[in-house]
Amino acid sequence: MSTSTQAPTPAGPDPAPRPAAAERGDSIGARALRAVLTQRITLLAVLIVVVVLSYVALDAGGYLTAPYDPDYLSASLINAVPLAMLALAELLVILSGRGGIDLSVGAIVALSGMVFGFMYGQWGWPLWLAVVATAGFGALCGALNGFLVAYIGFPALIATLATFYAFKSLAIVVNQQSPISTPPIQELYSLTRSVEIPVIGGQIPDVPLGIFTFLLPTVLIVWLLLARTTYGRRLYAVGTNDVASLWAGQPVRATRFGAYALAGLISGLVAVVTVAQFASARPDAGVSGNGMALPAITIAVLGGVAITGGIGRVAGVVLATLLIVWLNAGILLAFVGNEGSQYQLLALGVVLVAAALLNGFAGRRYGVAD
Repeated sequence: MSTSTQAPTPAGPDPAPRPAAAERGDSIGARALRAVLTQRITLLAVLIVVVVLSYVALDAGGYLTAPYDPDYLSASLINAVPLAMLALAELLVILSGRGGIDLSVGAIVALSGMVFGFMYGQWGWPLWLAVVATAGFGALCGALNGFLVAYIGFPALIATLATFYAFKSLAIVVNQQSPISTPPIQELYSLTRSVEIPVIGGQIPDVPLGIFTFLLPTVLIVWLLLARTTYGRRLYAVGTNDVASLWAGQPVRATRFGAYALAGLISGLVAVVTVAQFASARPDAGVSGNGMALPAITIAVLGGVAITGGIGRVAGVVLATLLIVWLNAGILLAFVGNEGSQYQLLALGVVLVAAALLNGFAGRRYGVAD
């Protein structure tokens, strides 16, 4: 019998372990990249910092026509008030699913603004009553959209495009194409002034009053509605799968109808804001130029609202508004004359396309997360 013995393995040095610091660095870097690509809030925060620092560097180099400083950034927030509010209105509508969209919000702003001009500027109604009535009128306009979409079954794109033309034409003819600029209306311009924040106001720039009187209350109420109420949970469920919601006994039609009515109510409040900003109730306030609807929809989508419905957050809409407002504010300082407004549209399109590409890349690599 023969026995075979295995030669002992020569002793040698163990493989060098990967440095713990490098391993932690790779892990942190990978997590940071994943967060930027998959979490819209993180991406928008990074983009805001990049935009602001880029314009600050251009300002330091003398490439801008005026200082891009905290005072300028704070003053530009006056443009964020109507944009963010209408983007929140679009958030509610798009969340409802089935191609939910509202192209008529700008026309509702124009028509509601004229109604407010009559009530407060010509008929002498108290300001609070005129504001409430204008919001209610906007809600009625939104309810018409909701009825056409939720109960009649019209596609949202067609229904709100039709009401856009109807509301726009009514706003123009209701006062023979003339604005309402009576003294009470002109005095509302004081609502757009900048105010000092208590306690810390001496160390930071003044902030437009509309941020506190209109925007922040709207943001808080919409957030509470979506995050803390039964209606908000139903809206997400209906937008995700309305068939399953129907089988679960949820009021699908009423939920979708409510989203459009709320969007109209917010548009009515925006009408008051625009009348104060212009010191005049103008029949083209929400539809002149590129209108208010398309920028609001763009901001909502950029903020992470899924056009298919059921996905979207208030924080994303607010951050997307800041990004667009401060990006546009810098563009106006980088170009002279009308070129700035044209480059604003170009930048808006580029940012939106880039966000869509990042969504696609993140979805393929990491799966859906937002």
